[in-house]
Amino acid sequence: MAGYQIDKSLWGGPAFDELLTDIRQRRQEFEDQQYVSQDIVERFRSIGVYRAMVPKALGGDERSPTEFLQMVEAIAAADGSAGWVASFGMNPAYLAALPVETIDKVWAEGPDVVFAGGIFPTQPAQKVEGGYRVSGRWKFGSGSMGASLIGVGIQPDAGEPLPRMAVMPADQVTIEPNWDVIGMVGTGSHDMVVNDVFIPEEWTFVRGGKPNIESDFFAYPSLSFAAQVLSVTTAGLAREALDVVQAMAAGRKSVTGAPNLGEREYVQIEVAKAEAKLRSSRAFFYEVTEDTWETIQRGEKPSREQVSLIRLATSHLTHECAEAVRIAYQVAGMTSTYTDHPLSRILRDSMMATQHAFMGAITFRNAGAIFFGHDPYPGYL
Repeated sequence: MAGYQIDKSLWGGPAFDELLTDIRQRRQEFEDQQYVSQDIVERFRSIGVYRAMVPKALGGDERSPTEFLQMVEAIAAADGSAGWVASFGMNPAYLAALPVETIDKVWAEGPDVVFAGGIFPTQPAQKVEGGYRVSGRWKFGSGSMGASLIGVGIQPDAGEPLPRMAVMPADQVTIEPNWDVIGMVGTGSHDMVVNDVFIPEEWTFVRGGKPNIESDFFAYPSLSFAAQVLSVTTAGLAREALDVVQAMAAGRKSVTGAPNLGEREYVQIEVAKAEAKLRSSRAFFYEVTEDTWETIQRGEKPSREQVSLIRLATSHLTHECAEAVRIAYQVAGMTSTYTDHPLSRILRDSMMATQHAFMGAITFRNAGAIFFGHDPYPGYL
């Protein structure tokens, strides 16, 4: 892809290219069944998606944030839903808050653990001896169809001030398929139902709590990274949309005798604007990622201004890339309106990404508040 950079040798080289080709050919399959097929999840495991952020001490690859984000971006270009599901390979950012003894159990059989979670709505949990009795229904279980380990949000009844996540084997969770949405259909973000399951205390943690693993990655702001891995899917979608338009322009001239798509001045102008939106927002996104990572590698703590810039760049990337996709869809004319056309799917996927709470307008308000020296709303940093 033009203007695209990723070190594919980190992700299996030719095997990664073969995976992307296969994902492109099977996009409709994922959409029809409303989840990414298990054999693709297994190939994610084999190329290192789920061990990427696991520390080397636990058998993982300990990749940098940029390396992981570029991998997700490349998969999202092949299919938005597949990129979204792959993004949850960042799960060590959550699971590192488990007690040390539990962490050892999580990765005891290897670093390629597939984790999915549903945090909201947080459900009440009864505190009992040694743990919690958990029941309830949670929404937005992206990737849960292929997970081996699942976490759900609970609010203990023992007066604890913060909600927790309760982690359990996937076979203790019922997935109820009800993901009837406009975009990112293949993510399989169905409801997850748990019926009176006992969860030991040591298999729960406060989301965003202090990590119990020593590694540079766990000094990177976890909430910001959780937003980044989702946002970066839109960069892949925008790149793919522009490549699709470029390929369409190589076709025959209009039956009316009008100029070829790529010869029309209004198309040239609009596509140039879209290309600039993608490249500039992507450059900002990776610039602040690398700046924060370098701070951490120097042994320093990222400032709140650095963390805020990550959140700002993340929301900015999502909305600018979604606009680039809209432009590509519009200039392609009626051809792109068919539901089986790549631009139709890409448009729907990008629209879905803009609706996520991580990328909402409140992000811009919080970034602006910090710019003027004011405090953001809770949960931003």
